[in-house]
Order: sequence, then C-alpha cells, then structure tokens
Amino acid sequence: MSQLKSKRQLITLSNPKSPISEAYRSLRTNIDFSSIDEKLQVIMVSSAGPGEGKSTTITNLAITFAQSERKVILIDADLRKPTAHHTFSISNRHGLSTVLSQQCTLDDAIQNTNVPGMDVMTSGFIPPNPAEMLNSKRMTALIQELREKYDVVLIDTPPLLAVTDAQIVATKSDGAILVVDQGRVKREIAKKAVHNLQTVNARILGVVLNNVKRRAKEEAYYYYYGAPEK
Repeated sequence: MSQLKSKRQLITLSNPKSPISEAYRSLRTNIDFSSIDEKLQVIMVSSAGPGEGKSTTITNLAITFAQSERKVILIDADLRKPTAHHTFSISNRHGLSTVLSQQCTLDDAIQNTNVPGMDVMTSGFIPPNPAEMLNSKRMTALIQELREKYDVVLIDTPPLLAVTDAQIVATKSDGAILVVDQGRVKREIAKKAVHNLQTVNARILGVVLNNVKRRAKEEAYYYYYGAPEK
C-alpha cells in the first residue's frame, strides 16, 4: 500500500460545514437507514451518461462514510474512462484490472488516502475487454474478499447507457445509486437508465440530483435521495 493525497479539492474535506457537505452526509444516513434487515455493504454508483457528477459524488460519499469511523474502499471500476488516479494524483500502474488479470496482488493495488479509514483502488490499465473482466469469477471473488476487509465498498462504474459494465457490477452489488444532472439530462434518458438497472434486478437505492435550479444566491447543487419512479 502507498500513501496518497488528494489533488482535487473535495468539498467534504475542504469545507465540511457547507450545505453540500451536509447533503452528502444526509445521503450517507439515508443509505444506512434504507435497509434495516440487510446490511448494505457493496454499493455502486453510476449515471445515465458522462459528465453528470457520479465520480465526484461517490468520492465525497466515501469520505463521509470514512468520517463516520468506518473502513471504506473506493474502487474505480470505470475501465474505459477512469478518474480516481486523476482525482488523487496517484499512480495507475496497479489497480482493478491488474488484480483481475493476476499481474499484481490485492495489497499492491490498494492505496491509502489522507482520509483516515479510506483506501482507493484505481482502475489499472484499460483492458480490451472491460465487460468480460467485470463479469468474471475473479471479480466476484475480489468483491467477496473486500467485504471481509472493509465496512463499505463503493464502486464507480461507467455510465449506464454507454456500455453494459454498470449493469454487470450492479448484479454483484447490494445496491445502486443513480446520479442525474437535472440541468442537462432529459427525464426520458434518466428513466432509461433506471430501466437498465431494473432489467438486471438491481436494488436501486435512490437517485442523486445535481445542478438543480434554485434561487440565484443559493448553491447550484442539490442532492435528493429516494426511490426512482417506475
């Protein structure tokens, strides 16, 4: 494992008392209370299309989980356009793809952060067969191993409407969160993303909306958590 620091300012770290940081904490709390009988340990986050804020959302969510004194790992499973190594300005030499292809050990691929209790696994090299790699028995075994090491496993995936990767990861997760940029994504597109999750019987925990239009002097971000309409 190697030590890393975040290059990009993440609001839950840079301004933990801000309304947006509080919204992330509310999202964390809603996830905690969304299931009383079953433990939600492996959670994937996706969006309909690119640029909707899913990676920013999952990173800040991971920080808030760690701030609640839980051991958390963030996995960048976007094996097409990964971002975690850019977010934290770290090496992407070892990561998810190199673990799954048996080119490194799990410990080699896990990197510590400056957030106590939070680790990161970057994507590793971009493989020629991302969907097949994510759908492999090794991926299933890896998630199971991480369940035993961490309280919370958060998985960042590619957008739902671009490729099947997110649907594959959803079948291996306890729940899914959909991030929607309300300022640019049409309702029909968001519904199609929800449908793609429903076709694989994914447990949709809720929807996070951002860039919601509010009064001029208020922040231009709003996070909503709730079951999507069918």
